[in-house]
Amino acid sequence: MTDDIHFHPTPDAGVGELSAVLKATLPLLTQLLEAVPARVVVIDVNERLVWANQEFFRFTKLHPKQVLTQPIGRIIGDVAYAGYDAVRARLASGQTVAWEGWTELAGAGRRYMREHLVPVDVQAGVPQATVVMSLDLTELKRRDAALSAKVAELEATEALKSSIFDNAMAALVSTDETGHVVEFNPAAVAMFGIAREQALGRSVADVLIPPRLRDAHNAGMARVTAGGEQRVMGKRMVMAALRADGSEFPIEMLLWRTAVGGQTYYTASLFDLSEREAAQGEIERQREALRQSEKLTAMGSLLAGVAHELNNPLSIVMGRASLLAEKMSGNPLAADAQRIHEAAERCGRIVRTFLNMARSRPANRSEVALNDLATAAIDMLAYVLRSHGIAVVLDLLPGLPPVKADADQIGQIVLNLIVNAQQALGARDHGRRLTVATGLAPMTDGDRRRVPRVWLRVRDNGPGITADLRERVFEPFFTTKSEGVGTGLGLAVSRSIARDHGGELTLQDDGEGACFVLQLPVSGEPEASETEPVPLADTDEVHARLLVVDDEAEIAELIGEMLSGAGYDVMTAESGAVALAMLDEARFDAIVSDLHMPELDGAGLWREVRRTRPTLARRMLFVTGDTLSPTARQFLDEARCGRLNKPFSKAELLARVAELLS
Repeated sequence: MTDDIHFHPTPDAGVGELSAVLKATLPLLTQLLEAVPARVVVIDVNERLVWANQEFFRFTKLHPKQVLTQPIGRIIGDVAYAGYDAVRARLASGQTVAWEGWTELAGAGRRYMREHLVPVDVQAGVPQATVVMSLDLTELKRRDAALSAKVAELEATEALKSSIFDNAMAALVSTDETGHVVEFNPAAVAMFGIAREQALGRSVADVLIPPRLRDAHNAGMARVTAGGEQRVMGKRMVMAALRADGSEFPIEMLLWRTAVGGQTYYTASLFDLSEREAAQGEIERQREALRQSEKLTAMGSLLAGVAHELNNPLSIVMGRASLLAEKMSGNPLAADAQRIHEAAERCGRIVRTFLNMARSRPANRSEVALNDLATAAIDMLAYVLRSHGIAVVLDLLPGLPPVKADADQIGQIVLNLIVNAQQALGARDHGRRLTVATGLAPMTDGDRRRVPRVWLRVRDNGPGITADLRERVFEPFFTTKSEGVGTGLGLAVSRSIARDHGGELTLQDDGEGACFVLQLPVSGEPEASETEPVPLADTDEVHARLLVVDDEAEIAELIGEMLSGAGYDVMTAESGAVALAMLDEARFDAIVSDLHMPELDGAGLWREVRRTRPTLARRMLFVTGDTLSPTARQFLDEARCGRLNKPFSKAELLARVAELLS
């Protein structure tokens, strides 16, 4: 609206009536004011409401006779009216004022408004009329907080300017009845990337409609022109639009028709939905990733339960095979017994890996052998690698120093790297090769103050990773795999774990295929226990008397035979209660007990022994299938006793007992 348009109440006109000159010169403007989805009012020099569009009456639910010629303060209420004190001074100086914020409107309550106030015909510092354009954004402000930033950005790009059409919040495109563009506001220029001068006079179909939709658009225009059904008029619709660069994007459109001077015009209010749909798509992708994670968690729990049940029979198989090999020493069948033992031991490593993956507990850093983690991962995935025709090369440096780390977390990194390599090799027809190597990073004279580091390298001869994706592979939810394969979290989580351990996970440019390298600092000296066991007085280790407690007779018998064969004097008890009775009858130097037993379990036995024989309580070794239970973990941490996980070898058992008696 320009300054040469005045609102003058004429002497013979009714109070608050617009001038005849304005009415005669602004028919199209009046129609547009009625169609714009905002409230537009005109206030005269005495601050009385002299004109308002239908949107104003729809919002206030007031009849024109109730408000026209009435003071604006009485209509909007004292609280809202008081908020305009600072605005009046700026209007008096001829400034156009735009503001937005919360206000208290009479009859409507607390509302969030955006208004544009344009002074008209400022004389002697007093505007003779003021045009106020108001938009109620209350519901928009109450929407989901995640979309508020998007909405604010959209509103900012569609701010009102100096004229009604240019100040529309949305892109406004007007055409004549033949479909040729007659108006193209700045918001439309920004949205479609085409200058106003280039759009005017052209068919709207050529400017904004994608080629695949033009036939349908032209048919709809012809139907409406011929007086047929108006299917889209006045309805909010989501559709595809065309940018100047040829790309398509989603918009929301509201179309209305205006008749002026016998001519028909169509105006479309358009909103770009690209960012909203992109945000919704990202949310959906994250939800899908979460669903996949939940499925994997459920599968992990199931596998953990199955693995836990396998521990006892595996312990028996391993132990009996070991004893059988010893008894048949020199016999050809001893080799067969040894092979049975090795196969059972491999099963035990796989079971232990499953349990470590499923275990939900805080990080527990201890001495970890990187070579053992690599071997366990290859054992676990041996069938998958073999069935995919992948030749595996293990190049592990003997005597590699241990690292101070959480074995489960570092094992997860190794598994992720091997699984990724196996999936990448699926793109290769033949000659698939996977190499897992470990080593010690060399130290130079300049590195004397650095902590020595060990490394593990997983290399495949697959298609590799292009240079532009090398750094992105570590981004969360980014994946180069096909849809439905992977969540895009493996490498991101693995790098985070590595850095949390003071190390790093990198992708090396190593020629053919992909090569990931994990580096970790080596551990320091083992931490001393707060409570050292009291040495045995005048007791020879070979003749020490041990009590074995287990409710499974085969496990108790197996442990007893292993210990007896090593020269220990062994007695067995089938329950915690029986063990207590035996302690009253005889002296024992140490106790090897199962943790989970009916009635009096290992924890209860330890508490009773600690009460009556505190020295012996520190020489108890607990054998358990797993420590998945938080209660079991809490007890073992509290007791500070030795522990031995099933399945175990004879060497492991004897080593732990020797530590107990040292």
